[in-house]
Amino acid sequence: MVVNRLFAENRLIAALIAYVAIGVLAVLTITDTKLRAGTLLILALFAVKSVLRRKDVLHPDKSSSDPQ
Repeated sequence: MVVNRLFAENRLIAALIAYVAIGVLAVLTITDTKLRAGTLLILALFAVKSVLRRKDVLHPDKSSSDPQ
């Protein structure tokens, strides 16, 4: 399952790079500070969600709802 793990990590890296690129474009193009801050906040939430979801993708047999 090394291939699946590498694929998942590469997807995570690609997603984080895309979030950074969109954030840079938002900072450069949006002049309204409230709208810019809202856009960056939403991008940050997506980035956090992607990082937290990484654990579920890499270890699918360990469910967070299973009592241990």
